[in-house]
Amino acid sequence: MTDGSRSPAIATYRKPKLPLKVRLSISLLSAIKDATRRADGTINRRLLSFLNLRVPPNPTTVHGVRTIDLTVDPARKLWFRLFLPGDGRPQRLPLIVFFHGGGFVYFSPDTRGYDLACRRIARKIPAIIASVNYRLAPEHRYPAHYEDGIDVLRFVDSGGIDAVAGDLVDFSSCFLSGDSAGANIAHHVARRWAATGGGWNKKNLQQVNLSGIVLIQPYFGGEERTESEIRLNRAPLVSTKRTDWLWRAFLPPGADRDHEAANVFGPRATGELEEGFPPAMVVVGGQDPLQDRQRSYCEGLKARGREVRLVEFPEAIHAFYVFPDIADGDRMIEEMGSFISLSPLDHNPLLKIYENYGVTKIYNGNQLNKCGRLAGACFLLLLNLSDSFSKTLTVTIYA
Repeated sequence: MTDGSRSPAIATYRKPKLPLKVRLSISLLSAIKDATRRADGTINRRLLSFLNLRVPPNPTTVHGVRTIDLTVDPARKLWFRLFLPGDGRPQRLPLIVFFHGGGFVYFSPDTRGYDLACRRIARKIPAIIASVNYRLAPEHRYPAHYEDGIDVLRFVDSGGIDAVAGDLVDFSSCFLSGDSAGANIAHHVARRWAATGGGWNKKNLQQVNLSGIVLIQPYFGGEERTESEIRLNRAPLVSTKRTDWLWRAFLPPGADRDHEAANVFGPRATGELEEGFPPAMVVVGGQDPLQDRQRSYCEGLKARGREVRLVEFPEAIHAFYVFPDIADGDRMIEEMGSFISLSPLDHNPLLKIYENYGVTKIYNGNQLNKCGRLAGACFLLLLNLSDSFSKTLTVTIYA
């Protein structure tokens, strides 16, 4: 880590190569965010509502998916959109409770980009998605977003979706996911749910079994700037100026970026991870200023004895998967499906390498590449018996 305020030189920023349509979309999104963000820390909601393209739920199956909106608490406008694959498959499907990105301030499940993204995920994995409309900052600060996430899980756990999807959902295979700020929310909701006894491999009578979390480029922070934050401080969508404003809008008044909500394993973090905190998959993009914090998060999980699978896309910008014209988005969904399809007992590097005929790459001080089934299993078994073995599985995807 380096301190951006004391760094005399910053590496030259190299703009990522993006399709024209994606560049135009990013320019439009950036302009909307900048136009609606006020210097006094408030948001011009009226203008934002006018510019935010929304789509209604559609109970008719379109491209293999139908959608239904369900209300949890009308007073808080807390609701979620269910994405239901409609191909008539007989088996029950995993449930993914999804939290959209937007820096805790922007967007909703019916924002066109997130509606389309959740449709793709639901269709390709396949899985049932519950995309949450949580309260937004700065009108609602920490911990409102996390409280809304927990209440959605309680709603599902109490049978809230049984009437419309009870015969479709495998409640023993429930995952939390989100991108950017939504991934931050997924982490904190997972901790709170595990603290109630509803975590991974629970043995109580709750219906929802939290089997894992998928964090897509999670939005974490800290007072001390990282190397990637300095080098990519003018990156699309998540420039330092924008992210600093968003943290001020979300965190309690007077708090800084070392607050535990932002710097989850930082100097003010308290307590150990709950016993029921589930296995994690973390997606990192090589053109994302937040990448150093995301890798540090993975190291923090590993240091606390948790299983984490790190999936990297070296040319990916922040929120890359939302843009259909970026091919890495489909590859990310494939990796997400692979992680979700594993049973809890299969969240193990040895079994994963064995299943995939040893073609997955392991980076953790040791590298295994294109190893045969038996050789790969034996190699990892030896690592498992050595002091250098780690539960961290990193898959690097090249475009």
